[in-house]
Amino acid sequence: MAVFQKTLNIQGSGCGLGEITNEVSAVLSASEQTQGSVTVFCQHTSCSLVIMENADPSARHDLERWLNRLVPENDPDFTHTFEGADDMPSHIKMALTRTSETIPFSDGRLLLGTWQGVYLWEHRRAPLTRRLIVSVQGE
Repeated sequence: MAVFQKTLNIQGSGCGLGEITNEVSAVLSASEQTQGSVTVFCQHTSCSLVIMENADPSARHDLERWLNRLVPENDPDFTHTFEGADDMPSHIKMALTRTSETIPFSDGRLLLGTWQGVYLWEHRRAPLTRRLIVSVQGE
């Protein structure tokens, strides 16, 4: 089984879900592998990855609003606030979601469902550059 790996640096624009399906697909294409699995891993503790609906943006909006209600900023019990009011909430949101996604592929194409996309979910307000490791394992 061959392994191909690439680091992606994704420039974000602050809080929100940014689709990275095309970037992951480009790494898969560069690997020249036809079947196997792709793992995307985020090297940060204040953002996460999610496979989510990519047809109707209201689904992503509703998910973000729900998580913001679950983990609000300025909770008086938070002590880890050195980097601002969004500091501890971003870590909790990351811990409640995922830092990696694994997607099968066949014929050199990701086997995502019709309405699925891969998203980097930024939990911090500041625009940050995030490092993602994309590992392609297959043949």
